[in-house]
Amino acid sequence: MAECEQRYDLKIVYGDTVKMKHVKKLRKKLYAPRQSENVVFVHGIGKRKTPLQKSIETLEGYLSRLKKYNHQIHICGGRNSYSKTDHDATFMRMKEDAMGNGQLKPAYNLQHGVDSEYITWLTIGQQPTDTTTLIPFLKEAQEHLKFKYKNITADARYESEENYVFLEANGQHSYIKPANYEISKTRKYRNDIGKIENMEYDAESDVYICRNAKRLTTDYVRHSKSKTGYVSEKTIYKCEDCSGCPYKAECIKGSNCKTPLEERTKTLHVSKTFLKYRQEDLERILTDEGIVLRMNRSIQAEGSFGDIKQDMHFRRYISKGTSNVLVESILLAMARNVNKLHNKIQKGRTGTHLFPLKSA
Repeated sequence: MAECEQRYDLKIVYGDTVKMKHVKKLRKKLYAPRQSENVVFVHGIGKRKTPLQKSIETLEGYLSRLKKYNHQIHICGGRNSYSKTDHDATFMRMKEDAMGNGQLKPAYNLQHGVDSEYITWLTIGQQPTDTTTLIPFLKEAQEHLKFKYKNITADARYESEENYVFLEANGQHSYIKPANYEISKTRKYRNDIGKIENMEYDAESDVYICRNAKRLTTDYVRHSKSKTGYVSEKTIYKCEDCSGCPYKAECIKGSNCKTPLEERTKTLHVSKTFLKYRQEDLERILTDEGIVLRMNRSIQAEGSFGDIKQDMHFRRYISKGTSNVLVESILLAMARNVNKLHNKIQKGRTGTHLFPLKSA
């Protein structure tokens, strides 16, 4: 663009961004001298193209590629990828990785809502992660089922501040296993003095106290917006003085920082709202009711996928498009529910909703 403007003494682009309208306008400007001077475009071996023809053909190539890129971005939407053979599918990492190299394949994110071992609701999503699927799933289920479940049990992949806030505002109790639940029980995690959970907190002064009895006070507050539009607040705490600290190497982790360890200062990024909800949720899942619900989630929710993939030998969708894949999933869920009903009738378990916790 800049070369053409300089060569033909034109000014089309004002700024750093080149848009499609700029390319079209420049092409129109260049076609004018072609018609006025009766320039004949030549093609083939032994024929020399004029500079005007070269410029116009280059612009035509840029314009066609720009149209192609805009079309691809439109198809992609808010995603990072899409499949050329199925535009609704997104590339995701599969559990069945035969090559062992984390290969990506076009897929859909299927969510099951299970009650009393039956699939009561399901959704098809394009997001590769489960965190952002919980709220749309619950909204659709409540709208079509005409009621809402009081207790929502999910695994650690669904934990987020946005999900916690939504469940409380919707009058539902969350039984979501915290993402750090398993690792927090290890000795290495409990002995890590750099973790916020292993520091003493003074609620009155709003300061954290490290192993060396130094105070970490509020430095500033940062607001960030997620892809879904949720705004979270994080408080940044900074140590008053880290110079000469004997625990510095254990407290400050990360070797990718260009600043030498001796010059670095300990900081903590704390989301107070998230920590409050996580602590309340942790107390709920450790109760007798929470233990039973989490155990049944593992049996019933994961079991619904196991029945379809292993018992019904369904590993790949045979249709394309979100609507077709949704219909296919509903038919599979209906067939699976019929099998489950037959199984419960045969075993005399039609009145049971939860598996009891086995005692040692």
